[in-house]
Amino acid sequence: MRALLFLARRLAGAAFVLLVLSVFVYAVFYVAPGDVAQLACGPRCSPAQVAQVHEQLQLGDPLYAQYWHFLEGLVAGRDYSSGTGTEHCAAPCLGLSYQNDQQVAGIIWDKLPATGSLALGSMVLWLVIGVGTGILSAWRRGRPTERLLTGLTLAGTATPVFVIGLMLMIVVCGYAQLLPFPMYVPFTEDPEQWAWNLLLPWLTLALAEAAKYARLTRAAMLETLAEDHVRTFRAYGVGERAIVGRHALRGAVAPVVSLSAADLGSLFGGALLVEALFGIPGLGHELVHAVKVVDLPVVVGVVLVTGFFVVVANVVADAVYAWADRRVVLA
Repeated sequence: MRALLFLARRLAGAAFVLLVLSVFVYAVFYVAPGDVAQLACGPRCSPAQVAQVHEQLQLGDPLYAQYWHFLEGLVAGRDYSSGTGTEHCAAPCLGLSYQNDQQVAGIIWDKLPATGSLALGSMVLWLVIGVGTGILSAWRRGRPTERLLTGLTLAGTATPVFVIGLMLMIVVCGYAQLLPFPMYVPFTEDPEQWAWNLLLPWLTLALAEAAKYARLTRAAMLETLAEDHVRTFRAYGVGERAIVGRHALRGAVAPVVSLSAADLGSLFGGALLVEALFGIPGLGHELVHAVKVVDLPVVVGVVLVTGFFVVVANVVADAVYAWADRRVVLA
């Protein structure tokens, strides 16, 4: 029962955060000074087209009514007049891209697999590399191995992600010619080529993030290894490997889970440099293009979807955190 109440509170909090996010996004993009209809339609629209967009978005209504129409579209869908008839935008309706003559949800759905592939694959790698490095560094504290790993993590933290990507392409694809230069292939077309072409982008993000996770895991492991119950285990003759694997690692899981959830959510809209560097047609690439051509509905849609994934990832992180540490549920 306590676990269900804990999960219900987290879901209610997530719903409230999403509502606040929708208010903030609407206020920033649709209540800002300027002609919203012109921004939504694009710089090439004629005055007649701008007037039609103004009518479709119901910008003549009071602000609270405009926001209600916007929120209603997200929850229940919305109807748009196309001049010759009415077009229904199913929930979650993120609006229409008047420049592409497409629903924004459809555009984002087409780009989501590429960004999702990049985010999930890199997360698996950075957890394996970062947590493994942090555990080994804490286990070998005071030895040359620990100093070497600490130096590598500091270098990884200080190196920008695009520098890591360029170095990987130059070394792996240029000099060594171990892999061809990446070219995104959808998973549904060829799973093997999908994986090989995403290997370098995964490594680029993983190496940049793994250094942070290695430092976090090392600090959490050292803190746990200094606690009284660990000293008691040592006094009873429990082996160091068992102490690290069964007890210290569990204490280091909670901060790693929380941070990885936040990073995974932000990657759905924030991996701009990696997508641009490797030519991955994901959400970041679409956001840059939408800003360049001033496609306001697409910009709003990508921001909302990114915020949604950040909130959902944090709810999942709270659930995993509570599973790893039952004291969170009892609090």
